[in-house]
Amino acid sequence: MSNQETLRSRLLGIDGRGYGAYKSIGGSYSFGRYTLFIDHVQSDPFAPPSRLRVRVDQRLASFPPELYATTPRRIALEDYLMRQFGRAISRHARGHRGTGKSGLITIGHCGQEILERTGAVVNKEYVEIRFNVGLPARGRTITGREAVRIFFEEIPAIVNESLFYKSLDAAALKQQVELVEDQEFLRAQLDERGLVAFVANGAILPRESGVSDRPLTRGRVIPFQSPPELEVSFELPNRGTVTGMGVPRGVTLIVGGGYHGKSTLLRALERGVYNHIPGDGRELVITVDDAVKIRAEDGRSVEKVDISAFINNLPHGQDTRAFSTENASGSTSQAANIVEALEVGTRLLLLDEDTSATNFMIRDGRMQELVAKEFEPITPFIDRVRQLYEHLGVSTVLVVGGSGDYFAVADRVIMMQNYIPLDVTRRAREIALRHRDERRVEAVGTFNRITRRIPLPASFILEGRAKVKARGTDEIIYGHMDIDLQDVEQLVDPAQLRAIAEIIKYAAKHYVNGERTLREVVLAVLADIDREGLDVVSPFKGLHPGDYARPRVQEIAAAINRYRRLQVRQQL
Repeated sequence: MSNQETLRSRLLGIDGRGYGAYKSIGGSYSFGRYTLFIDHVQSDPFAPPSRLRVRVDQRLASFPPELYATTPRRIALEDYLMRQFGRAISRHARGHRGTGKSGLITIGHCGQEILERTGAVVNKEYVEIRFNVGLPARGRTITGREAVRIFFEEIPAIVNESLFYKSLDAAALKQQVELVEDQEFLRAQLDERGLVAFVANGAILPRESGVSDRPLTRGRVIPFQSPPELEVSFELPNRGTVTGMGVPRGVTLIVGGGYHGKSTLLRALERGVYNHIPGDGRELVITVDDAVKIRAEDGRSVEKVDISAFINNLPHGQDTRAFSTENASGSTSQAANIVEALEVGTRLLLLDEDTSATNFMIRDGRMQELVAKEFEPITPFIDRVRQLYEHLGVSTVLVVGGSGDYFAVADRVIMMQNYIPLDVTRRAREIALRHRDERRVEAVGTFNRITRRIPLPASFILEGRAKVKARGTDEIIYGHMDIDLQDVEQLVDPAQLRAIAEIIKYAAKHYVNGERTLREVVLAVLADIDREGLDVVSPFKGLHPGDYARPRVQEIAAAINRYRRLQVRQQL
């Protein structure tokens, strides 16, 4: 390790030289109160920025051990420090100066969700933050004196303001740590209470806009209030008693007129698989952690998925017990999405009529009379939804605006009226009884078994210099093949996509052996992450690992399932 003056001397010594001379500054430097690691130096001002770490000895950082004593607490603390570091950047960094990314200091962006990330590490020995710096230049000529300002003025101010306990708002930090602990506790309690979700009274579900995930704060903001029939209470470790609406296991419909809050409630439940920051409004909207949002997804690829419970007897004799296509229709894609979710172990399906294939969801009595069942290959979801629960233990929450036939199969019906939920189950059942002869159940046999699939190693071979990378929250490039994830709605952060890209590569190397099922492969990778941290999937061993956030089993599997070169064999 060198001292900070060595870095100053090197920066001044390369002032005015070609950009490649920056390579000489790589290494570690003592700055007294912290150590600076320059792990990777960019090759060009337009290249991805240089990767740096700052490490503060815990004896100086002085974070109370109780703030990181458990995994949920540690993740909450690391998230808080990343946000504080980011805010300090906005206050102390001068920003862009020069060519390309010159002068930019950046850290992974944290949204409304609190995710396990590689951007921060807290343990009993030290606190570490991983961030990026665009080393400054004019053209491709080093501006060493600007670099000195970054390393000796801006970064020290950022570190001093964000990585020492005494510099932070202790009450706000404690609030976030305790909130995450309460969220995890509440989620763990759902099963024993017979629930799949909980929405606290007072929650703010509407978002600021269609392009913002922040809570609505202007206009008529209506706090959530549970119907009396569904109200339940929990005693949380830190917050104490919290009361709200419990969504029971089984089949739950969310109904109501347009613009009355049906989809807003469902979207909150979708995001309830994640913990949220204080002030989000959905802090105590909690859903079982394996819930999956299901939708139609025209054009996706499908590889040997058994969709025969929903689609059978296709023209030309195509076998739907091992259904494959490069261009799925709305109905076949939705059937595959459900079966794939079940294959990796979901307990809750979330559906919205607006994003579903109509012919997959319902076939009413009039259509049954006109088109005989022998000429209709689709068994609609309405005729399988109860079997999913009764035979497989999988619950469904479904937003319905126009298909009242679903009243007959629902355990609970919640009507949203001016963003206020009402329990209208009894009335819905009365209506269903009056109209019970209008359609016939078309399901043949029971839906009580899921066919598991085994990914084959040949699928994931990377040839030559082919790379793996992510683009935004919509796309992964694996070799020369794009994986389109724009309809996987519970991916909430680009850093999750970057992690998934590396997880697929890591899984292919370590666990895809032609014997393990897809679920077993993904769980094996996540077990490594649990044991060694998310850094384990990074190609930068022992260095700045990159900006990754932990994804769920469900989204990892969704990415693999949408990989167009995927080859599988079904488990016998």
